[in-house]
Amino acid sequence: MSVTGLLVVLAVLVLATAAGLVMRARAGRLRTGGGAAGGWALAGLAPATDEQVLLLQLSSPICAPCRQTAAVLGELTDRSQGIVHREIDVADQPDVARELGVMRTPTVVAFDRAGAELLRVSGVPRAAELELALAPALGLA
Repeated sequence: MSVTGLLVVLAVLVLATAAGLVMRARAGRLRTGGGAAGGWALAGLAPATDEQVLLLQLSSPICAPCRQTAAVLGELTDRSQGIVHREIDVADQPDVARELGVMRTPTVVAFDRAGAELLRVSGVPRAAELELALAPALGLA
């Protein structure tokens, strides 16, 4: 292998490692300030009187972290009143992912009762952080 070829391989390895570290650091981190709206309609739902927050999970069929995310959100909805969890397969409904600007799965977008975005998480969310961030929308803060 030539010196140039070796340098190219090393550069690719360094860039791939850096990209992986950035993705790992961002995974599971809550982000607020998104401007998406109409979350309940995108999920094909209307909020019932006791439903305050929709957790819309965008998943894909071969995504292992998507199953972990579904379990975390299922446990959260089981122990918290006012939260609804709906999972959408982006392979079946790519228009929802496009509408929300979702580029990877799993991504969870939380919407308030009016359908406005509260927060989003790419990767597996941390249940305690999610509960704390949703408390104001649930009237618990």
